Order: sequence, then structure tokens, then C-alpha cells
Amino acid sequence: MDIHYTEEVSNALSEKRAIVALESTIITHGMPYPDNLEMARSVEAIIRDNGAVPATIAVIEGKLHVGLDDEQAEWLAQQKGTMKLSRADLAYAMVRGATGGTTVAATMMAAQAAGIAVFATGGIGGVHRGAEETFDISADLDELGRTAVTVVSAGAKAILDIPKTLEALETRGVPVIAYGQDALPAFWSRDSGIAAPLRLDTAAQIAQFMQLRTEQKAFGHGGILITNPVPESDEIPYPEMATIITVAQNEADQKNVSGKDVTPWLLSRIVEISGGKSLETNIALVKNNAELAAKIAVEFAAS
Repeated sequence: MDIHYTEEVSNALSEKRAIVALESTIITHGMPYPDNLEMARSVEAIIRDNGAVPATIAVIEGKLHVGLDDEQAEWLAQQKGTMKLSRADLAYAMVRGATGGTTVAATMMAAQAAGIAVFATGGIGGVHRGAEETFDISADLDELGRTAVTVVSAGAKAILDIPKTLEALETRGVPVIAYGQDALPAFWSRDSGIAAPLRLDTAAQIAQFMQLRTEQKAFGHGGILITNPVPESDEIPYPEMATIITVAQNEADQKNVSGKDVTPWLLSRIVEISGGKSLETNIALVKNNAELAAKIAVEFAAS
């Protein structure tokens, strides 16, 4: 597969230095211009400040890019009607010469193809509420089960059915590790009320775990999910967040919002109901995850 690298990423790969993959839906679908560009650049800066190289992944006019230069990022940030790419349509976009932002699943695929072991995101997709009727389950879960990339997140998005998402990850053999605490975080909240299956307290421990799985394929062949709690000063406590989510979900049901429209609609409505606080927390957790991912990547590169 023809992958286009920036010089910075290409050099880091050849020198076996620490690299952190980043998805591009934060640019194409997360925020309006220029906020999307500023956010992307700030996250990349955090990764560099912590000793790693950022590699934002996107498809631009049919070409898979691992790392975006300033001109490419600026152009992508201003495009309208871009695709939101997952496993099912990543190759399709490349064949059709389309432009799109990569989701968690597509970013994991591209990162593995490029030889990048660590990926920082906000939150993963999972089992949607009511999935027993709709069968609405994110491709992120299967990707974590099959693709050997360590994903640093703030847990599953709290609009999902977290217990069912955790069960689905267990079924796929995905290690779910809480960083520095016993509770599983829930995106905007540090504590979901659910105990995390596993806990590690340092980036070095996580890198050691990754290295063992890399060396001993019998110990696991898919991805690792690191759930990193948002800083306490930025969180929205889970009981408060649960009330907001319930209101938004009831409105979505009344308006018959369904399919791929559900998640963006709910996230947008939650921003409105929370008076913008959920967006502030979202930004804080993405930056927090980028910092941890860089530290893990540095430790892993040194192992």
C-alpha cells in the first residue's frame, strides 16, 4: 500500500523513535474552522513536548497520509463534506480519490500498516444503548480485537452502554487498563461506577506490557485499550453527566435520530445542555491522552 509520510514521521520511523498516531475526525468532523486546526496543532505540540513525534492520519484526495504538514492540515481543516472513514470505507475512499477523516478503527488500521504502536484519541466507540434492538455497535471494538495498536483514550464515550461495551471488549480478548486508578473512567467523568478489569500506574509499566505482548504472540495479538481519566479539575461528575445524557437521549428518540447521526447529534446537544462545559472537558481529555500516549511511546521506543 502506498502511504505518504511527512519527513518528520518518515525520519522517526527509520530511526525507531517514539511516534503517536492521531485520528483526523477531530479536524474534519469535530469542530468548525479555525478551532479544529488550532486544536489539532495544540495536540501535536503536546506530543512533541513530551518527546514523541505526532502522526495525524487522513485520506486526502485518495492518498493515505501518515502525518500532515502545515499546508495539508490547513487545507483539510477547511474542507466541507469530507467522509468519516472506518474499516468499511477506508479503501473505498482511496480508490475513489475522496477526502476523509479517520475514526478510531481506520486510524488503528493505518497506524499498524505504518508500524506505529501507540495512538491517542478522545474516547472509543462501543455498544450503543438499545443495541439489543438496533444492533448499533461501533467497528472500534472489532478493530481493538484484531489490530495490534495501543489506544490511549478516556474510556468509551459516556453516551454508550458502558457495561455492554466492556463485555464486548472482554469477549474479543482486549485488555482494558485503567491508568492510575481502580475505576473505569467514562469520558467526561473520572469514575463510571464500574471497576476497571486491569490497572497500571506508569507509562513504563504500560510499555513493558506492550513489549511482552509483542514478543510473545501467544499472550495477545490485538490491541490494548488504556483508559486515562480526565484531570479532576476538568471533569463533569458522572451523576451530573448521566442526567444530561438522559435528557439528550430522550430528545433524540423523540426526533427519531438514528444510525450514524446519533453520536454527533447527541454530542452536539450535550454541549448545549451543559452550557459548553462538555466541550471544554472533551478538549482537556484529548490533550491529557496525548500527553500520556507520548510518554508511553517514548518508553516503548526505548524498550
